[in-house]
Amino acid sequence: MVGRLEGKVALISGGAGGCGLAASELFAREGAVVGIVDLPHSEGEAVAARLRAEGFKAAFAAADVSDEQQVAQAVDTISSQLGAITVLFNHAGTIVIRPFLETTIEDWDRLMAINVRSMFLMTRAVLPQMIEAGGGSVVCTSSISAVAATPMEVLYNTTKGACHMFARAIAVEFRDRNIRCNAVCPGFIQTPHGQREVKELSSYGVDVSDAAIAAQQGRMCRPDEVAKAALYLASDDASFVNGAHLFVDNGFTAM
Repeated sequence: MVGRLEGKVALISGGAGGCGLAASELFAREGAVVGIVDLPHSEGEAVAARLRAEGFKAAFAAADVSDEQQVAQAVDTISSQLGAITVLFNHAGTIVIRPFLETTIEDWDRLMAINVRSMFLMTRAVLPQMIEAGGGSVVCTSSISAVAATPMEVLYNTTKGACHMFARAIAVEFRDRNIRCNAVCPGFIQTPHGQREVKELSSYGVDVSDAAIAAQQGRMCRPDEVAKAALYLASDDASFVNGAHLFVDNGFTAM
């Protein structure tokens, strides 16, 4: 059986952990050659080595994806080893949870750099080779937080709102060059990132108890469920899906 990403070179930022790791593994199983970009202290090299040991083609490049020079070098490293990148999954991101009046300009700059500037840098670095290859697919990790605000997450909500519009704008500008761009938008996820979010929100009195999560989205989302949604958007199965926001939240934003 031919995988849904057969013949594609996929680059995944934040691909060494959480939903990014789930995507790295799933994309490889679905036939993609996988490039992982993550922080130097991440498990990126170990993940790439494990994928290679399992018979897949994979490479790792260490980078802070908010740094222009490091992004350019990482993209060059991956494409020189694996070939022209035709799938980009902008997954890298983080969160700041704090009462708005206690947030700092450093918090704002850090979150904008990691969650928003990284998308800009990664996409700008990859698009020329996608265009030369005849097309491709970009998937950006947004969130329910782009449309459903949560107390103590003003900065995070704002970055995800930017992600929503970035995906749409790229889609509109590059549609005629056979490039699609969409956003995958998870709810609360069962990852270290998601568990930290729940713990810190709880410490500020926000109700994210098991009962509250059950009422909002039934249960916590699994990393593989986000990866499968990203796989769909990245694949040719979504050939006429462009500029879309795919919510992986089991009805959270529908209520």
